[in-house]
Amino acid sequence: MTQSTFLQSLPSPLQRLLPGRFRASHPIVPVIRLSGPIGAVMPLRTGLSIANVAPLLERAFAIRDAKAVALVINSPGGSAAQSHLIFKRIRAMAEEKKLPVIAFVEDAAASGGYMIACAADEIFADPSSIVGSIGVVAASFGLDRFIARYDIERRVHTAGAHKAMLDPFRPEDPDDVARLKDLQNRIHSVFMGLVQARRGEKLARDREDLFSGAFWVGDEALGLGLIDGFGDIRSILRERFGDKVQIKLVEPARPPLIGRLFGRGTSSSSSLLDPGEVMGVLEERAAWSRLGL
Repeated sequence: MTQSTFLQSLPSPLQRLLPGRFRASHPIVPVIRLSGPIGAVMPLRTGLSIANVAPLLERAFAIRDAKAVALVINSPGGSAAQSHLIFKRIRAMAEEKKLPVIAFVEDAAASGGYMIACAADEIFADPSSIVGSIGVVAASFGLDRFIARYDIERRVHTAGAHKAMLDPFRPEDPDDVARLKDLQNRIHSVFMGLVQARRGEKLARDREDLFSGAFWVGDEALGLGLIDGFGDIRSILRERFGDKVQIKLVEPARPPLIGRLFGRGTSSSSSLLDPGEVMGVLEERAAWSRLGL
């Protein structure tokens, strides 16, 4: 048995104890999980954002001898700005480090989740994954008749004609709606241009509904050119880089021990429901329910 064969036969924990020059050399692929809504779910409860994703990207792309970086995406979408910022950071890091990026869709890569997936050079999904929703949405409530019914007076004072645009406690103003539609169309144009630039000739040219905000399951998404194939991360990476490939999950840094000991959740009041947390969960649930999940 040669020295190289002997070293490769050692269990991974033992190999990590050896000096770098004696360790068995196997392909390494760092993996980042991007799960949940994008942007602020509630003021004190954030989803995926450039602030919490950027450190993971820095660590993943800095791993020595990496052959690629993999993204595991499971998101119904959210903030267009945060989605775009994450997309741009992934592309910047990939070009700087000259590393390919491969995305794997779990339940969904919809709306902003699909925008992030487009940062990858290849996108794989499950046949039952939901993909697409290339559009922009804004939702609110009209409560003006409700407060009128209970004789509640709304008092709003602004400097600027459009500062209280789309106030839900006032009747809807057609000018406000027109302004909102203009903003949405501009964001939609950015989204469409991004998808066209990244997916190129792979996209179906005969489908007028491709950028309508509709979403599709995996086999339809493949036919539309929104994804490149089917497969889970383990199978695809082993097929691409061999059975010895090391799939290295890059996780968020844990808070200091002192913070975990004395932080939130250790007091007797932690069992009480936090209204903000409850509302955040409901908002997140609503985002997933739009996809029927």
